[in-house]
Amino acid sequence: MKLSKWSDLDDQAVAVTRALAMDAVQKAGNGHPGTAMALAPVAYTLFQRIMKHNPAEPNWIARDRFILSSGHSSLTLYLQLYLSGYGLELEDLKKFRTYNSLTPGHPEYGHTVGVETTTGPLGQGVANAVGMAMAARYERGLLDPNLTTNIFDHNIWVICSDGDLQEGVSAEASSLAGTQGLGNLVVIYDDNRISIEGDTHIAFTEDVSARYKAYGWEVMEVATKKNGDVDRNKVEEVLLKAAKLTDKPVLIRLKSVIAWPAPNAKGTAKSHGAALGEPEITATKQLLGLDPNLTFNVPTEVINHARKVKERGAELFKDWSTKFELWKKSNPVQAQLLSRLQNQELPQAWSKDLPTFDSSADLATRTASGKVMQSIAAALPEFWGGSADLKDSNNTTIEGGRSFLPANSKMANAYEFGRIIHFGVREHAMGAILNGIALHGLARPFSGTYLVFSDYMRGAVRLASLMKLPVTFIWTHDSIGVGEDGCTHQPVEHLAGLRAVPGLDVIRPADANEVVVCWKEIIERRKPVGLILSRQNVPVIDRTKYLPAAGAAKGAYVVAHGSESSKECDVILLATGSEVSIALQARLILAGENIKARVVSLPSFEWFTEQPVQYQEEVLPKSVKARVSVEAGVAQPWYKLIGDCGVPVSLEHYGASASPATLFKEYGFTPENIVVAAKESIKKASE
Repeated sequence: MKLSKWSDLDDQAVAVTRALAMDAVQKAGNGHPGTAMALAPVAYTLFQRIMKHNPAEPNWIARDRFILSSGHSSLTLYLQLYLSGYGLELEDLKKFRTYNSLTPGHPEYGHTVGVETTTGPLGQGVANAVGMAMAARYERGLLDPNLTTNIFDHNIWVICSDGDLQEGVSAEASSLAGTQGLGNLVVIYDDNRISIEGDTHIAFTEDVSARYKAYGWEVMEVATKKNGDVDRNKVEEVLLKAAKLTDKPVLIRLKSVIAWPAPNAKGTAKSHGAALGEPEITATKQLLGLDPNLTFNVPTEVINHARKVKERGAELFKDWSTKFELWKKSNPVQAQLLSRLQNQELPQAWSKDLPTFDSSADLATRTASGKVMQSIAAALPEFWGGSADLKDSNNTTIEGGRSFLPANSKMANAYEFGRIIHFGVREHAMGAILNGIALHGLARPFSGTYLVFSDYMRGAVRLASLMKLPVTFIWTHDSIGVGEDGCTHQPVEHLAGLRAVPGLDVIRPADANEVVVCWKEIIERRKPVGLILSRQNVPVIDRTKYLPAAGAAKGAYVVAHGSESSKECDVILLATGSEVSIALQARLILAGENIKARVVSLPSFEWFTEQPVQYQEEVLPKSVKARVSVEAGVAQPWYKLIGDCGVPVSLEHYGASASPATLFKEYGFTPENIVVAAKESIKKASE
């Protein structure tokens, strides 16, 4: 890479950037100026001289990605987006951390152009970057499996903090990145030894370089200059060196002094997360050679110089476009696939080969899901994922997909573009990596583990929902039906907790055919989903006797009316998952006592809430006050549906180690107990 000579205008731009960081936080009254000040020359060098990007084409498929994992230092990113001409202007910097601004306290994906992922919860950005680097390799396999061109090559650049590397999620992801030999990933670790509580050595004294070498990363170290400033020349040297490595990820351990060159605030915990104050800002601007009486002052020659990066980006994009057009002509099939993926389209009749299941034998919904996934994988090459060391238990493998591992891997069945990701026992990193894969832009990722371990993934699940990413979290072993593994593995509060996450569709199908319907909806809706599946076999509902499973697409539907001849009913039995078949048995007992019970399968609260009010009324008529909810978990989310007269059949305590049949009987998930609850609800409704 040939670079122009560093100039006085570049020095001025860095100085102005440091001043803007101080001004923006001072005006807001709060924020994190210190890191943005210290790392100004690093971020400027990346955006102006190293990264392949084009501000006029922010979604360019071949662009380098930049992730600010230390999202609290959002100004580090915003200031470069401003200087580079991504659409942020001085007015946006003046509105830093204010309502409806383009410069919120932490970077938000989909809100500000140039922000590749939402960061703030520390460690997530590092793990997202691992996902992006993995996605870049997988997508390369989709588009250029014979490695005939370099037009899809690009790097993932990360700036992270001490806090990021203290979080377990970054350790999980970094370990996997080493195994995967992700040579397109470079993490710049800002080793300033400062966090909110002060010197990080009160809690963080490990040899980070040794740890990352042990992970299989290349580690490069850059000391500060004698005056405490970042050694920008050395930084540029190692960035260029890192960009040339292709067989392993790189950690650049960068020593810095937070808030440099503020005379009193530099190197202090206060500068991490608070405005410096006018006297300190004045003194710092004087040290930078700037007019201390001016705020948000950017000389015309400085902004004009910085925005020349747009010219560099346009030239890079032009050269790339010429090669891209030649590639399209030589690779029409792959070009058509790329166009479809970029437009978020599905092939025509993609779902025609989805299976159907007869009622001759019981089947666990995890098993049914595994069969459905084979059909999806055959139709959609972008469908890709794995599990946290549980693929055969979760049924989350793709038959014949081969293991996603680097080209130099000695493992059996390894293939650098394989469709089966082995995440290892790393649930949190798995979730965050999935987010990174989705953010990269083309693939439809999935992952699997037990529902009880969704707790370990919660931070990543929340961010997937916040960013509205099309990721599918498959969580099996969904209840006390886990059986003998006992209370540690039996989820009780998890369904309620996950349903509380805004933007997450929680799906718990009743049988194999509902699984098919729900998977089709998941693929077509393109939203964050938690798919909840049973370990134990459950009856495949006989649809010659009961209503079609297609109703599951609406989130809730009537499986059986009150009687064969009438839709009227005395009580409504609402259930999800394996408990639907038990509710159907209870209906038959009630019918023998001349009590008409409607059974409603409710695989998704979220999908049902989206339906027109008229449909909701058809399924759950307000006139029927007697209602029973049946679900092997806490009843908390059900009260809004069953009302004052409703009676929940639920589990308000932890389970035990015993067979599923024993536990369902002991804890009241029996047709007989549902009948008792139905009669109680009818009595309450009549009073």
